[in-house]
Amino acid sequence: MAEPRYIAIEGVTGVGKTGLAKLLAQRLDARLLLERIENNPFLGKFYASPSKYAFHTQLFFLIDRYRQQQELRQLDLFHQLVISDYLFNKDKIFAYLNLDEHELALYERLLSLIETDIRRPDLVIYLQASTEKIIRRIASRGTDIDLVAPPDYIRALNEAYNSFFFHYDETPLLVVNTSEVDLTYDPRDLDDLIEQILEPHAGTRYYVPMVDRK
Repeated sequence: MAEPRYIAIEGVTGVGKTGLAKLLAQRLDARLLLERIENNPFLGKFYASPSKYAFHTQLFFLIDRYRQQQELRQLDLFHQLVISDYLFNKDKIFAYLNLDEHELALYERLLSLIETDIRRPDLVIYLQASTEKIIRRIASRGTDIDLVAPPDYIRALNEAYNSFFFHYDETPLLVVNTSEVDLTYDPRDLDDLIEQILEPHAGTRYYVPMVDRK
């Protein structure tokens, strides 16, 4: 595969995908596409009452992500690399985790109308970490409490993410284990990751960053 021109970074909330996307965009002189999580007016309500607001939250994210993807289609990816902190298809992870049977049926009908119009990344980077590590990272941020998921939800979400990407085969995939390293902390770790990104990719590859530095 040629050098990727559109890279999507994925992982559970708190794993560090947005921070890494910003650093990579800066280092690789890329255009940055960030998910607009704070724009969703239902998110805080969902964490307080999941069954009542799951469908509202899901549809808002689906439509907002679709609008962003339409903007992406207007870009010339031959002239500038694009790095995104989300993969459009990850929307299914949340749908299957949170929606009931009837809501999911309606969601799938809507998704089928729009997903064929979505540009696929050249490479997806999945940041993997233990649930305990993710929860500690979220706690260290001091994020708005109304937008923080409960630990039990993070655990279920992490399991769903791992299952999704274990079966993922739509694009080349680089799975990066970040349980023992913060890729935004040591520039040498970022350098090593960039080398992995720029190598030819096909199928799924696994990468464990170096952590024992002297």
